[in-house]
Amino acid sequence: MTDEQAMAGRLLPWTTVEGRPCYLVGDGTGYVSRLADDIEDVQLGMADDLLGHADALLAERRVTSVELHYLALRLTESLRDVKRVAESRGARLAPSP
Repeated sequence: MTDEQAMAGRLLPWTTVEGRPCYLVGDGTGYVSRLADDIEDVQLGMADDLLGHADALLAERRVTSVELHYLALRLTESLRDVKRVAESRGARLAPSP
């Protein structure tokens, strides 16, 4: 991680109570960085599981509108989490020369 990246801060996988983004400034080796890594891994794993569930549900012939609505809500939440992980990790990539 470059000094410039450390000063910009790492986008964390959670928000404030008001929904604003949280950032961590540091070298990426501390407790909060490791916690963020673990949470990101859980979020990505849950997204993978949810995709499998969506595939199975959508393969059914008798899916109710309530089930589809619930699935859409969970997929939206998951996509938001995965987008945040991608933004955070993308921002921490070293710039190409």
